[in-house]
Amino acid sequence: MKSIIQKVTYTAAVVMASVLGSCSDYLDAPPKSSLETSVIFSSPDLAKGAVDGIKLPFGETNSYRGRFLPWYGMNTDVEWYNSSQTAGDNADLAVYNAKPNNSNMNTENNAWAMMYSSIERANVCIQGLRQYGNPLPGTETGYLLGEALTLRAIVYADLLKTWGDVVARFEPIVTETIYLPKSSRDEIYKQLLADLEEAATLVPWPNETDETSSIERINKAFVKGLRARLCLAASGYSQYPDGIRRSNDAALSVATLYPLAYQECLDVINSGTAKLEPMFETVFKKNNQDNLEAGGETLWELPFADGRGRVLFTFAVRHLSADQHTDQARGGQGGPLPSLFYDYDLKDTRRDVTCVPYQYGTAVDKFARQELVNLNTWFFGKYRYEWMARHVTSTNDDGVNKLYMRYAEIIFMAAEIANELEGPAVAAPYLKQIRQRAFAASDWPTKVDAYVNALNTKEAMFNALVEEHKFEFAGEMERKQALIRWNLLKTKLDEAKADMHALQDRTGDYADVPSTLYYKYAEDKETLLVYGLNRSETGSVPAGYTQTKTWTELVDTKIESLYAADPDTRQFWPVWQVFLDASNGKLVNDYGY
Repeated sequence: MKSIIQKVTYTAAVVMASVLGSCSDYLDAPPKSSLETSVIFSSPDLAKGAVDGIKLPFGETNSYRGRFLPWYGMNTDVEWYNSSQTAGDNADLAVYNAKPNNSNMNTENNAWAMMYSSIERANVCIQGLRQYGNPLPGTETGYLLGEALTLRAIVYADLLKTWGDVVARFEPIVTETIYLPKSSRDEIYKQLLADLEEAATLVPWPNETDETSSIERINKAFVKGLRARLCLAASGYSQYPDGIRRSNDAALSVATLYPLAYQECLDVINSGTAKLEPMFETVFKKNNQDNLEAGGETLWELPFADGRGRVLFTFAVRHLSADQHTDQARGGQGGPLPSLFYDYDLKDTRRDVTCVPYQYGTAVDKFARQELVNLNTWFFGKYRYEWMARHVTSTNDDGVNKLYMRYAEIIFMAAEIANELEGPAVAAPYLKQIRQRAFAASDWPTKVDAYVNALNTKEAMFNALVEEHKFEFAGEMERKQALIRWNLLKTKLDEAKADMHALQDRTGDYADVPSTLYYKYAEDKETLLVYGLNRSETGSVPAGYTQTKTWTELVDTKIESLYAADPDTRQFWPVWQVFLDASNGKLVNDYGY
């Protein structure tokens, strides 16, 4: 279980020590390998060790593990850094106010460098496999080439959504290419789309081979899903130095890329190799429990060893001390906006999975119970130590994988594209699939059929999909890029601010939200039972609910901290100063940084 990153093989260590002579500076040219490249990449076993090495930088302290995943994606109209109102470099990353000298990021071994470390490793593997591996479809070296191409595309996709235009490196570094300027994101997107088209011919479907039986390995469904995601990003809106717009390249237009993305989604759907889990909660329980079996809803997870990774450390329901569920007193750095809970339909089963109003208090004799927190601080229930199959003992890491893409996104993309190309009637069955999972079958006539059938214009269907997206994906850090490509980032953040002010005042759509909660504990002495949490629960208090909490701790300074600078002028992070200084004058920042 979780073996890919759990143990680095001798081969991967030798090969990758030769790929990058210095972990501290991705611009250093690599020395010659102590193993001949022809020997490594003509042997499937040795080549696999090299391809596995592409993933090693994911777990580095200042890479995906501790810098990229904990910070990219906040703040949106559904999620935020729970300390956004606190001045400092941490909050600046979330509130659209990051600066090139941000102390959390401005180090030579940071995410930017680690991402390019992965890219350099991938470039060496791709070149070596092409030259010496005879990577044909159906061969082991063919699969490894497809995996390497996809892993490189993953890293570039994350670079592009975080920094916009970045340095394009698709060949191993040589003396002449040590220093390069940023390239147009349009050119990088075109290369990635071509790479993923090739990769899809080389990697099998989920469970078609031993390699694709694990969601830590690349499979065809994920490759096609990632290609569809990149089609929508490349053809969507984003901030360019000359303003927010779509690409001017005809090859990246909606007319060109939407049909391509649609076909990729249909290929995955028609393959029958992935499916929605019957219950929404099951998706995240499996993730928390390290269930790596392919063929369900999860298409790929970014892998961490048990002793690396900070997914729960960052986003889980908070535990104030070591207790019966974890020895790690962490969680709760980010959470859903307070208004999100009340935006869900009362019968939507996704609500209580996503939005949690309690933390685990200080343990007594290693036993803690749930306790209500303030209205201004909620937690993501998709990440829970109490769901884990392991008991975390590390003070720094939990080892739960980052859920990178699931089948629900394929259904959403199909709905969005179908609506754009063919109209709401064609999109409707896809939206119904998502809502059928969210509601009990007895509620389908009203919550699914009547609701979706009333969406009889393209605009109405699009707006409904934008709303449904937040209910489905809140807390998964997918919302920010979606809002950017829809050109709705600031619009939706302003709407969220207005919603929170209304919730604060109990006016408008939030006039029926109670201000007093009544609670007691279940027989297990751990689980909270609450009356007054739902809208309109202001009548007779049920017997036994004798403890109370007043819920009015949402203030202007907290609400307004959702963003500090105009999000539409800060869609991307700046390149950190240490990399500007090391670029020999080749790198510069745009957007007023």
